[in-house]
Amino acid sequence: MPDDLWTAATQHPFLDAVRDGTITDEAFDRWLCQDALFVADLLIFQSRLLARAPRHAQGAIVGGCAALVAELDWFEEQAARRGIDLDVPALPTTLRYRQLLQRLDGEPYPAAVTALWVIERVYLLGWTSAISPTSPFGEFIEHWTVPDFAAYVDALEALAAPDAHQGLVDEVLRLEVDFWNMATEARA
Repeated sequence: MPDDLWTAATQHPFLDAVRDGTITDEAFDRWLCQDALFVADLLIFQSRLLARAPRHAQGAIVGGCAALVAELDWFEEQAARRGIDLDVPALPTTLRYRQLLQRLDGEPYPAAVTALWVIERVYLLGWTSAISPTSPFGEFIEHWTVPDFAAYVDALEALAAPDAHQGLVDEVLRLEVDFWNMATEARA
């Protein structure tokens, strides 16, 4: 079952539609706004994780925090270009993800960093599955598949212990599927 969850989270119809250019602007913009909210929540979680990370892990986590700050700036630029307002209410799936990140603050460091690795790995693999030279969303796809991001995901993998936290891995994967689904389901 875990392999099926990884596949569902990284090869999703939303990503196929982005790759093929069949996603509507409304659906993509809904997802983009919710992802901006998620990234803000992830920055809060990750900065707290940095405060309790062992010394050998701090470089990777602080680099991720800095990248998230830059990502929020980039979201604002993209929203301005697309004429969308990022100041939207969080949808239920985004709120569930926020609750998970808050709960992870109370989990032992190995569990929390493993969840972070899953989140970032799904994002990298998912957007990699959307790569297409003809997608009208090529700028977004390229932004989320750069080699620096892949190196960051690799650095997190060295810190993660997925076999020891399979239930948490599965929970994150299910939330990732729901997050992609949210793009086409306004109430998700």
